[in-house]
Amino acid sequence: MRPSVHFQWIKDKSYKDVWDIQTLLHRQLISEKLEKRNSHPPIQALENSPLHQLIFCEHAPVFTLGKSGSMEHLLLSDKELESGHIEFFKINRGGDITYHGPGQITGYPILDLEDFYTDVHRYVRNLEEVIIRLLKEYGLQGIRIPEYTGVWLGPDTRSDSFRKICAIGVHLSRWVSMHGFAFNVNTELSYFDKIVPCGIVDENKKVTSLAAELGTMLSMEDVGLSLKRIFSDVFECSFTDEMPTYL
Repeated sequence: MRPSVHFQWIKDKSYKDVWDIQTLLHRQLISEKLEKRNSHPPIQALENSPLHQLIFCEHAPVFTLGKSGSMEHLLLSDKELESGHIEFFKINRGGDITYHGPGQITGYPILDLEDFYTDVHRYVRNLEEVIIRLLKEYGLQGIRIPEYTGVWLGPDTRSDSFRKICAIGVHLSRWVSMHGFAFNVNTELSYFDKIVPCGIVDENKKVTSLAAELGTMLSMEDVGLSLKRIFSDVFECSFTDEMPTYL
């Protein structure tokens, strides 16, 4: 049986509001799992399967710093953040600092990986695989760089540099995931000049977007629907139209 995932595209909510929603869903999924496990007799895994979630967001400008990141990689003062209308949060995902904003699809899978596979590295590689397959549909060859998480392009005929198009940072508790990926579609790339993206100090490694690579703006809805379809293929899950009422 393919795991069933509830999909929601959240718009017009602050980063903190979406983080709170993630946290609530994450805790609920853990609680449901423990309740089933501790029941007598235990409820079988395929009965009353957990409420897996996939959330897509397009945030207002915000920098987030992962638990292994350095404050030195934020290149703006508090006053400059305020004057630029940019939020900043220290959060509980892995990784360093990154940017979320308009024109970027930020994806938050909240999955009980015990219904998929209990392998963190495979989970991250599969998130990368979703983006790599999407890029292929647009005629671009996404690649992995072994020492860096995420999806990259190049070097190629467009540039001599490696260009990061998708950042990935996750958090797991009792095999339930939260946070996820940030895929640059029509993202304003100048915001990345205000940080050291992902803490990578290397002139040969830059940040890019789908629009920058293709030379044209794209429909966020069309890209999102393609991402959702490919996610279903890679994670071998199905999506339900039923949505939680509080999203």
